[in-house]
Amino acid sequence: MAFQAIGLTATSRRDLLARLGRRRQEESGRKAAFASWFARHQALWSRTLAPVRPFDAPRCRATDWDASWPLPRELTSVRRGRRLVTAQLGDWGLRDLADTAELLVSELVTNALCHTRGPLRLNLQVRDSRLRCEVEDTDPTGPVRRVVDADAEGGRGIDMLDLLAEAWGSTSTATGKTMWFQLPTKASSPQESPASD
Repeated sequence: MAFQAIGLTATSRRDLLARLGRRRQEESGRKAAFASWFARHQALWSRTLAPVRPFDAPRCRATDWDASWPLPRELTSVRRGRRLVTAQLGDWGLRDLADTAELLVSELVTNALCHTRGPLRLNLQVRDSRLRCEVEDTDPTGPVRRVVDADAEGGRGIDMLDLLAEAWGSTSTATGKTMWFQLPTKASSPQESPASD
């Protein structure tokens, strides 16, 4: 035997095999601990650094009361955003909010196209009697309120949000920011409204 060739006794063989077994267990335990640590940290950082939905992902529906679409960097995206909002609110039985939501979404999409670079994403959700509309972009700079002349053609987006939305704001994300506004719905909760899809 190989053990006899190198002059090991039965006791020393058992000790050697036991030590090798313990070393393998320790190494596999260290590898498992590192893999577990790595998996936990990878999950944490991926949630922190990635947007809620990839900007270029196709239409998403997390629940019956969430919808999301990528928007190309084209002027036609303003019209597309209005149509998507109107159609989705119709599906959700919230047609009474369509005109206001359509106007404010077109304002957010227009501002994103004019003042940011990179991909855009339109998100809608209904929670706790509130419709929340969001436009995500990759620019971290928030909105700036400007004083405009009475005959100016633009620059009134924030005033429109103040006037028509129940609440609005800008939230920083790991990839830029999200401009959002909320409108109250007549239903006390999404479950009381008819759902589609």
